[in-house]
Amino acid sequence: MPDRQIVGLGGAGSTEEETRRLLAYVVGLAGKPSPKVCFVPTAGADDAGSVLRIYGLLPEEARTSHLPFFPWPPKDLRGFALEQDVIFIGGGNTANALAIWRVHGFDEILREAWEAGVVLTGWSAGMICWFEAGITDSFGPQLEGMRDGLGLLAGSACPHYDGEELRRPVYTRLIAEGFPAGVAADDGVGLHFVGTELTEVVSVREGAGSYRVDAGGEEPLPVRLLG
Repeated sequence: MPDRQIVGLGGAGSTEEETRRLLAYVVGLAGKPSPKVCFVPTAGADDAGSVLRIYGLLPEEARTSHLPFFPWPPKDLRGFALEQDVIFIGGGNTANALAIWRVHGFDEILREAWEAGVVLTGWSAGMICWFEAGITDSFGPQLEGMRDGLGLLAGSACPHYDGEELRRPVYTRLIAEGFPAGVAADDGVGLHFVGTELTEVVSVREGAGSYRVDAGGEEPLPVRLLG
């Protein structure tokens, strides 16, 4: 049975070079010389600019494609997804993306792809979506807790922990008030889960980190800096 792998990314690196290193790490987990990598820009409303940007950041050896849901997804959505080696979810509105995916059954397809060994990854909304819950700006500029993620991973997630001023105080406050405990990641940091266990935290930014956060506070996690 293939490994089930998810890499939650707190955000892009500070530079394009850092971001390329981060994405190269993720794509390398597929273990193939020329992996198929599909970018899913639903959370960003299928923005063409974000698609072009990701195409320019992914490793040259990747066979890159993207999956639009506007005006509609491909007829054989399941077949298209399951033939990928890596599925990368872009940032944007997490709640909108989840709603669109559920209408088309893509939520269950993602679970099937995970079970089949496709590496699932993404930053911002693409980190939050894999968990049961997360901190999001899906409902306005303010940050709120959301509890209807895909639930492949237990607990909650908070990306951009050092990249957006309100992320840390809002996340810690909500958890202290009873929101599900979870993990937080700074920009440029990747959390590699095998099955449902966090096996490694990597970073392309010196000093960037990740934390387990519960009602008792934060616990820094060991981080490996990617050279």
